[in-house]
Amino acid sequence: MSTTAVSANRLELLQIADAVAREKSIDREVVLEAMEDAIQKAARSRYGIEHEIRSQIDRKSGEINLTRAMEVVETVENAAVEMSLKDALALNPNAEIGDQIHEPLPPVDFGRIATQTAKQVIMQKVRDAERERQYEEFKDRVGEIIHGSVKRVEYGNVIVDLSRGEAIVRRDELLPRESFRTQDRIRAYIVDVRREQRGPQIFLSRSHPDFMAKLFAQEVPEIYDGIIEIKGVARDAGSRAKIAVASNEGSIDPVGACVGMRGSRVQAVVNELQGEKIDIIQWSPDPATFIVNALAPAEVVKVVLDEDAEKIEVVVPDDQLSLAIGRRGQNVRLASQLSGWDIDILTEADESDRRQEEFRVRSELFMGALDVDEVIAQLLTSEGFTDMNEVAYVELEELSEIDGFDEETAMELQTRAREYLGAQAAANENRRIELGVEDSVAAIEGFSAQMLVALGENDVKSLEDLAGCATDDLLGWNEVVDGERKHMDGALESFGMAADEANGFIMAARVAAGWFTQEELDAMNAPEGEEEGEEEVEEEGEVTEEA
Repeated sequence: MSTTAVSANRLELLQIADAVAREKSIDREVVLEAMEDAIQKAARSRYGIEHEIRSQIDRKSGEINLTRAMEVVETVENAAVEMSLKDALALNPNAEIGDQIHEPLPPVDFGRIATQTAKQVIMQKVRDAERERQYEEFKDRVGEIIHGSVKRVEYGNVIVDLSRGEAIVRRDELLPRESFRTQDRIRAYIVDVRREQRGPQIFLSRSHPDFMAKLFAQEVPEIYDGIIEIKGVARDAGSRAKIAVASNEGSIDPVGACVGMRGSRVQAVVNELQGEKIDIIQWSPDPATFIVNALAPAEVVKVVLDEDAEKIEVVVPDDQLSLAIGRRGQNVRLASQLSGWDIDILTEADESDRRQEEFRVRSELFMGALDVDEVIAQLLTSEGFTDMNEVAYVELEELSEIDGFDEETAMELQTRAREYLGAQAAANENRRIELGVEDSVAAIEGFSAQMLVALGENDVKSLEDLAGCATDDLLGWNEVVDGERKHMDGALESFGMAADEANGFIMAARVAAGWFTQEELDAMNAPEGEEEGEEEVEEEGEVTEEA
């Protein structure tokens, strides 16, 4: 009778392990190991926590084996974990000093408290295994769209049941005015999967730009097949979006394929995004063409590119300004996000006024600096001269060929321009010294006296100051302040230099300041595979092959 009961209990143990493993979708072995840990902990509370007790469950019979681990030593100092060689030989004739002997222990009749403790240990181990399984399952699925049902809503955050896990859509990742109730079906984009104290956290989003891109990939087979490529997405979630597409096959119209027959494909995406308006734009490798497309439906008259600063001026008809900018600047903002360029929009009237102002300012500069009348100053401006350096150092023939000028007039203008620049250089040098810009900074090749003054006025006065600068500190940068994108001026921004040139000045300062040597800088800038050591290895390899 007793044997039958024991057998039933043993079989029941294995059945429980199987049931838990199936229910929690974890490995049966993990559950059995959790049970062994629980039995081991309960046994230590029964025999004493000073003992090293091991438990093992037979995977076929379910029988529980308890043993006490003892180390074989010459002199026993701690009887709980140590055993003399004489006692060890009685259990194992081959025992030696340093061996571990596992002494069998009789089965333990666990009390209520020990049983409760064992249960808690098992539950904790199972929870940990379940969390690890969930993390491993979802960690590589970031970037996918997933379906689930709403489990509950807490403070605007939606908790989603994924059947094999639980995820959260935070309030700011939902579409505006979108609400869900328990048991509603939801489709969202996996943004991140992180390990946290309380288990893996799966973060979903419905406002992420890539959510819309993935929806189009599901609706448009050509995108899934790679025939059409999504080049970029910009969204004001729940309001308006722009998506740029390009075709890898000339015969396929990417915009038409994404719109679908009678707009069926784009309408399916719009319905999922609660009526969000979507502009599908033909991508172009030419930035000007792409930005003109991105500003649709506004018409563009002219564009002026500044490729180094990634800025573009767009001129539109007077009656198209509000359309190009969009409500609260939405259209131009989305076009800027999509293209990665700063976009300034001007009307034809604004551009005309600005050109006239630039003409006036340059004419006054030439009048004052060259001591000439308005007619000569305006002639120079009309011919495209923008500053004194151009007048001073242009080929003499170019000046003398201007209507109304002869060679003598041209020579006199160049002489006056050079005298003016010399006086300016002397004034800038004095100002540089007054500001405290060190001679070591002035010694860096490429800096003009005006640049050195600009550095001093921005508190860049020593080699260490310049070496500690980033390229943005010299050329300016954009950042979002109170929800608006603002431009921060750089120390040398007005000189129109490229990023590579600015970086060259900073690196030269770092070498001069001793941060590293010119050789180290050259090695850092050397293309991969061109280092001396690699060349020598290749040469040795060639000799070996010839041999």
